[in-house]
Amino acid sequence: MPRRLRLTLAQLNPTVGDLAGNAAKARSAFAAAKEAGADMLVLPEMFITGYQVQDLVLKPAFTAAAMAEVSELAAACKEGPAIGIGGPLAEGDKLYNAYFILEGGQISAVTRKQCLPNTHVFDEHRLFDVGPVAGPVEVAGVRIGTPICEDAWHEDPAEAMQESGAELLIVPNGSPYYRRKFERRVNTMVARVVETGLPLVYLNMVGGQDDQVFDGGSFVLNPGGALAAQMQIFDEEIAHVDFEEGAEGWRALPGDLKSFPDEWEQDYRVMVEGLRDYLAKTGFSKVILGLSGGIDSAIVAAIAADALGPDNVHCVMMPSEFTSQTSLEDAEGVAKALGCRLDNLAISEARAAVTRTLAPLFEGYAADLTEENIQSRLRGLLLMAMSNKFGSMLLTTGNKSEVAVGYATIYGDMAGGFNPIKDLYKIRVFETARWRNDNHRDWMKGPKGVVIPPRVIDKPPTAELRADQKDEDSLPPYEVLDAILERLIDCDMSVAEIVAEGFDAAVVKRVEHLIYISEYKRFQSAPGPRTSGRAFWLDRRYPIANAWRDKL
Repeated sequence: MPRRLRLTLAQLNPTVGDLAGNAAKARSAFAAAKEAGADMLVLPEMFITGYQVQDLVLKPAFTAAAMAEVSELAAACKEGPAIGIGGPLAEGDKLYNAYFILEGGQISAVTRKQCLPNTHVFDEHRLFDVGPVAGPVEVAGVRIGTPICEDAWHEDPAEAMQESGAELLIVPNGSPYYRRKFERRVNTMVARVVETGLPLVYLNMVGGQDDQVFDGGSFVLNPGGALAAQMQIFDEEIAHVDFEEGAEGWRALPGDLKSFPDEWEQDYRVMVEGLRDYLAKTGFSKVILGLSGGIDSAIVAAIAADALGPDNVHCVMMPSEFTSQTSLEDAEGVAKALGCRLDNLAISEARAAVTRTLAPLFEGYAADLTEENIQSRLRGLLLMAMSNKFGSMLLTTGNKSEVAVGYATIYGDMAGGFNPIKDLYKIRVFETARWRNDNHRDWMKGPKGVVIPPRVIDKPPTAELRADQKDEDSLPPYEVLDAILERLIDCDMSVAEIVAEGFDAAVVKRVEHLIYISEYKRFQSAPGPRTSGRAFWLDRRYPIANAWRDKL
């Protein structure tokens, strides 16, 4: 009879810093693994601490507490399958991103991460020491290699494990989402399988952490690269995978192969899950936002309703003398379609009072952007007052196009604790709104059907801070602006390269200038979920004071 091995894969959502809560999730998964007769429970990278832990892991008391929690988990799970779990390891003056094997009430083996990512959102060279070359560990008589996340994106760690006798590779991950990343993961892991000739388990975590969302999508590959099992994206899930040894080595038996939604649904799910987890993990259950009658606040209201339920979303319309009747009607239409509370709070009297207060100092100066921004800042003040009074987190609603060029008022419409559409360019906002009107899923807590009236999507965007204002009075058309922004920000193209593609040189230079002079605003802006792989903050870190400009 051929030898067999059963692994229980726990694709779960840890919370950074909640050591006891994460350990409780591990114990619950252990119980499921034990009941299923598994030989080993597999948990993701840095699971005991949550991920990314950033500089918190440099605090000795925190790392000591995490290591103690792993030891307590080992003792509590003495009888049953082995456990693989990620966490920090302090040894002398060294600190490692480690993967612990727990068996028989103790830590039986440890693998230390060798390849520390230092690109995009990762700063692991700042946090951890490079681990030594590692061989496999033995579990249930099977030699298992455990390259940790980035280790499996390079040839050497997996190859060293195979050459030293590994029969199976398990890759624990904390891999955050960006658009079309899953294909990159699979292609890279197929390369490891082809190189080593070994089956491979890729286990990822799920859930939101600040500006990142971990999308799961764990999978199992057989030698040659054939997909043997695939877990769903974004959902917590526990799956049992069986392996059997034959004449050509170990193979995974066929398991469930979950199908994935398209990238529009994935992006929308990221924004919903990002907001939902950000609130849950910071102690909030309700949100408040300014609903202007425009597309950006409408899509944010829809995301919030889908994340929390309409009863937990408070919308406020704050008209001035420049607010059109159309905007009043559209804000009411959005709130009614979503089933959210809407209050109307006019700012005209408050604006007049501020104008009178400033009049002695502003005498002799013409009205300009200053007066426009007073309106926005009054709205921010009122919304923050309600946030404080009612205990709701204020959401800000600026899209990536506005955030990029500074078309937003700092301490005004930028006020807030989280921005669900921060990494979504304006044109993509329009398409996302259309997608949401046409689609509803079980994970959405908002209503089915058209929740953003078509008129809101189709009308020309405007800040309504002065008479007859349109966004295109100050900015290029969004089709042009977004195309330039994608090239400058997401692709790091030069001005000359963009102009060579047919864009007007003066427009490109102006957009570039706006990006650079708006850095100080982004430095103070609310976090928001990463969807593009080139998001502001961790993906793209620029100095605020910066005199350099690209030359044609």
